[in-house]
Amino acid sequence: AGVVVIYQSRFVFSSLFAMASKLSAMPFLTDKNNPVGFCVQGAMDFGMDSRRLIQRCTKPDAKEFKKIAVACAIGFCIMGFIGYTVKLVFIPINNIIVGGS
Repeated sequence: AGVVVIYQSRFVFSSLFAMASKLSAMPFLTDKNNPVGFCVQGAMDFGMDSRRLIQRCTKPDAKEFKKIAVACAIGFCIMGFIGYTVKLVFIPINNIIVGGS
């Protein structure tokens, strides 16, 4: 399955570059001063940056994954404690404001 995805992504990116060569025949699509060209160039830049990012990404090893998971768990606990504390403090304050009836 991974080989198919890599092959498909290479096909998509190679077709993007083929399309880029066809765009040079229409200069208004490559001119950033033209609104259409601005959108097309922005999409092409995004595509090239995305391709570069995908090629540099690596799967985390077990140690790195565990470190990320622990950091996320600690963050969840801290945010939960803050939420619980805020709720605990504001229940009596709300009862005082409303009138306690």
